[in-house]
Amino acid sequence: MAAEPAEQFCVAEERSGHCAVVDGNFLYVWGGYVSIEENEVYLPNDELWIYEMDSGLWTMQLMEGELPTSMSGSCGASMNGKLYIFGGFDDKGYSNRLYYVNLRTKNGTYRWKKIANFKGQPPTPRDKLSCWVYKDRLIYFGGYGCRKHNELSDCFDVHDAFWEGQIFWGWHNDVHVFDTTTQTWSQPAIRGGDPPQPRAAHACAVLGNKGYIFGGRVLQTRMNDLHCLNLDTWTWSGRINISGEKPKDRSWHTLTPIGDDRLFLFGGLSSDAGPLSDGWIHSIATNGWKQLTHLPKSRPRWWHTACLGKEGEVMVFGGSKDDLHFMDTGHCSDLLIFQTQPYSLLRLCLDCIGKNAALLKNQIPCLPSKLLQQVLKKITFWAAVNHRQEKKAETEREGQLNTT
Repeated sequence: MAAEPAEQFCVAEERSGHCAVVDGNFLYVWGGYVSIEENEVYLPNDELWIYEMDSGLWTMQLMEGELPTSMSGSCGASMNGKLYIFGGFDDKGYSNRLYYVNLRTKNGTYRWKKIANFKGQPPTPRDKLSCWVYKDRLIYFGGYGCRKHNELSDCFDVHDAFWEGQIFWGWHNDVHVFDTTTQTWSQPAIRGGDPPQPRAAHACAVLGNKGYIFGGRVLQTRMNDLHCLNLDTWTWSGRINISGEKPKDRSWHTLTPIGDDRLFLFGGLSSDAGPLSDGWIHSIATNGWKQLTHLPKSRPRWWHTACLGKEGEVMVFGGSKDDLHFMDTGHCSDLLIFQTQPYSLLRLCLDCIGKNAALLKNQIPCLPSKLLQQVLKKITFWAAVNHRQEKKAETEREGQLNTT
């Protein structure tokens, strides 16, 4: 029996502080939290939501194996068909555990595995950190977490302390590497340059052999500085001097590599704890930021995720749209897609047919079988888009009626 439209066109549950990665033609979402009656409730740890880019459909798969605890602020990264999850925060505190799941499963079973037989010393427990993926290595930077008194160092800015147990909380700017081939943790010797100030809720991206960091928070300060680390020589750039205008201070934003020399910055939380909806592109060649003027101002996001699609589109999922002072209740479940470069001619043709399927219903069955399969997925994609837009408009109308 075919799925009912409401079931077929379901979306992943609203959330913030989750993990999302792209592998192949799919976007994968795990974890995070929602606010219910002023309480933070973590999403189930055994649910993996999968979005197929061609059809625009979401499905949910139950997971097995050595499940991570339900948490938010974990750092997710995709490498060689595997989703890696490190760190995060749950009801018991901060984590420094590392897990992975094979996304290219042959039997449809998604099984978590905790990496326990590693060599070396992992980072201290933390959340809201970032990860660069480079040469089969996961390279982690920063984050907010806890340390014991004998673990204090220059890479840690203390925020608060529990003296009886000699436990300290604060922000980091240390770099840790996990080699997935040898299952080894290490800390590279930084060979030069000034490191960024300790921070959390910053954003990162890799271009070539450089790992970029933008913004983030330490103490009560949100920042808008840009740094990069050479992942071959382990030298920091120091604060990169930008020519022209630049984005304002923020945390909980995203930074996505587009093309070979550009970074796409979106959203975040401003210095006055307001949600941001602005988008910027940084060009490595010109060393400048350019604000995108066509983005809708009514779709702000913070603590969302952003992943690069197969045709240069940036897919933003989840996050919150509300001012932080409003008890953080405005979690989102819609997927925002930003086109950062022209689509291919085939993509444009498929979209045109998909949008006008009713007019072309007699011609579509005559297409070659391979092309027909692509067209049918695009028809489903635009049917899903229209269904979700209608449901959203209906919900907004009901909301207006309830307030009048």
